[in-house]
Amino acid sequence: MKIFLIGFMGCGKSTLGRKLATKLGYDLIDLDHQIEKNTGLAVGEYFSAHGEEAFRKLESETLQAFDYPKNCVIATGGGTPCFFDNIDWMNANGTTIYIEMPPAALAKRLESGIAKRPLLRNLTSEGVLEFIESKLAEREPFYAKASLVMSGISLTADDIRAEILARN
Repeated sequence: MKIFLIGFMGCGKSTLGRKLATKLGYDLIDLDHQIEKNTGLAVGEYFSAHGEEAFRKLESETLQAFDYPKNCVIATGGGTPCFFDNIDWMNANGTTIYIEMPPAALAKRLESGIAKRPLLRNLTSEGVLEFIESKLAEREPFYAKASLVMSGISLTADDIRAEILARN
């Protein structure tokens, strides 16, 4: 079974993905790490050097061409489901879980790592919240196509595991 974790940056996809993969005995694939491995550049560096459009194309190609193990958890980038046909592809090839969080909670989680986030790098704290609110409004229709929507506030890998097992 392939489990794709989707949601806005800072919602916990990588952290929960690692914990969930361990609990299930699955492999973890972090899409951003895979892109970094393939290009030799950090996502932020690639983004800065080539722009968002080139990054989104590479991200989609990496997502759809990767040779996934039979059982794995895939932590996607925050924008992954929103470009090309990525959300439809993920839904056709596994279970998608949207980790939903309110903008203020996301802004609080992201405040210490703004410099590492290409889309947030030049924003003030107020600007970060406005950016999150705006981007989340754009992305919500894509995120809402997930097989399962779970609140990210206090969400644990055990919660996700229990929900997956209840559905299968």
